[in-house]
Amino acid sequence: MPDDDTADAVDTTGDTADAGARPVPGATVARLAVYLRVLTSLLADGRGTVSSEELAAAAGVNSAKLRKDLSLIGSSGVRGVGYDVSRLTAEVEATLGLTRPHAVALVGVGNLGHALAGYGGFAQRGFPVAALFDVDPALVGTTIAGVEVEPVDAIGRVCAERGVTIGVVATPAAAAQPVCDQLVAAGVRSILNFAPTVLAVPAGVEVRKVDLAVEMQVLSFHVAQRHGTVPAAGLAAPAAGRTPREAVTR
Repeated sequence: MPDDDTADAVDTTGDTADAGARPVPGATVARLAVYLRVLTSLLADGRGTVSSEELAAAAGVNSAKLRKDLSLIGSSGVRGVGYDVSRLTAEVEATLGLTRPHAVALVGVGNLGHALAGYGGFAQRGFPVAALFDVDPALVGTTIAGVEVEPVDAIGRVCAERGVTIGVVATPAAAAQPVCDQLVAAGVRSILNFAPTVLAVPAGVEVRKVDLAVEMQVLSFHVAQRHGTVPAAGLAAPAAGRTPREAVTR
């Protein structure tokens, strides 16, 4: 099987001339977003250049991987000087498609959705929340961070009027697929899914899933590993009457 640097390649043809020469792997795209966060901070601090070692350390990768990633988008540093921060920021933004406007629609403004709707970081990074939707009559008509909550049955009309390019699903699991279908029917081709379910979408629609419980379980594994409580491969099933957790930690 291919490793994470060859799987899920993303074709960036048309974003930058150099990057269009070959697809950029999905793992590289994810790291480019991290590099951009660091570069944006450096720009805010008035930095003109940055070495590959410093940028890599701030992004949590090794410098060889960083240089390989940046070479895929046609960027190269100057020996003894490093990368021009402003130029590299522009190149990464172009590769990530951030030179074109985006508008976000968020469906489900319960506890999580309300927090997402009020988060100012989205707009600061080029993803303003342009529309909010919910089925709760008590929420419809209210305003969050200057955006009025619309009824879910208005998704098609509102998304078309406001040029929505990205949909965020923060509904209960049972409602997620119908909401996703409405977003897709409205022409939304990129969806960020916070609902605890897998969404079925047609070809040409990109879905990114954020499952906070899964991330907690992954962290739990690493905690258990550090404490030596992760069972060896092939460990026998726990004895009758004993839960798997008891069998591992006894």
